Amino acid sequence: MSDTLRAPNPGLLKAAPPSQASLRSLWGSVWKHGLLASVTLAATAAITIGLPDVVPWGSAGLFAAITGTAALIFLVVAFTVHRLGGSGRTLQHYGPWFVAIGVWLALWELSTAKTGWLPKPFFSPPHGLLHVYVTESQRLLICIAYSLRLWSVGFFCGIAVGYGLGVALGWSKRFSYWGMPVLKLIGPVPATAWIPCTFYFFPNTFDASVFIVALASGIPVAILTASGVASVNRAYYDVSRIFGAGSWYLIRNIAIPASLPHVFVGLFMGLYYSFAVLVVAEMLGAKYGLGWYIQFQTAYSGYANVYATLLIMSVICAGIVKLLFVIRDHLLTWQKGFI
Repeated sequence: MSDTLRAPNPGLLKAAPPSQASLRSLWGSVWKHGLLASVTLAATAAITIGLPDVVPWGSAGLFAAITGTAALIFLVVAFTVHRLGGSGRTLQHYGPWFVAIGVWLALWELSTAKTGWLPKPFFSPPHGLLHVYVTESQRLLICIAYSLRLWSVGFFCGIAVGYGLGVALGWSKRFSYWGMPVLKLIGPVPATAWIPCTFYFFPNTFDASVFIVALASGIPVAILTASGVASVNRAYYDVSRIFGAGSWYLIRNIAIPASLPHVFVGLFMGLYYSFAVLVVAEMLGAKYGLGWYIQFQTAYSGYANVYATLLIMSVICAGIVKLLFVIRDHLLTWQKGFI
């Protein structure tokens, strides 16, 4: 009996190496960036709820719950990311960003709410911005609706006029002779510099604001469209004329499709310019809107509200840019593999 107890079990000795190998294989399949993101987000939640605020901001518990939940989600995904297919590969691609966001939120909390190194009211912690969204959600939604109405009317009017003007400038040498110098003269002038003129020519502040946004978005579209139409290979026109094509056919079926890459560059430029002047345009006397809200809160040193509004504008602009990329890729599929 004692010999049996003293003798090692050969089966256990042989089973040990496969167990260690399986552990190494399991660790090798873990998404490291997801695990680090989980740790940094958990640290952010612990800092938010565990350390006292120098000045109360509100919604600290809600922010800690959100970041803590996100940490748990990343912890689970870190061990299951390889089973998620394409979504898992996308998450792995943005893994370093998730880690950076977690580190940034933790440092942001420490430097503002917990130590006061970046003091109130000039700087706000993350849960201060969240508190703005919780308490001001109704007013912010109204302002978003007003801003989107103003921006959409001004942007689409601007690109419609700018596109038509650009096609005419690129197609007609006579029109370009007179129109292009004027466009080059007006183009470098900031759209906001025309505010005094808008008060005289437009009956109300909304129409004046629409003109400012349209001017900022229309000029880049006009210049890039004219460049695109003028740069089309003339051999295409010559071949089409041999087969009896008229001017309208050449414009519609050759000039416009060939100039679309330049047009989309102008659209992207016009989009950013229009958002840049949107805030100023809404300061002309609008009763609502994100620009009006920023001006109103700045007057009362509500900088947390200002930062929260700027974040909303960034998200909206990024979403519209993404939509524009999707439209461009759909319309320009014929270019893939061609250039």
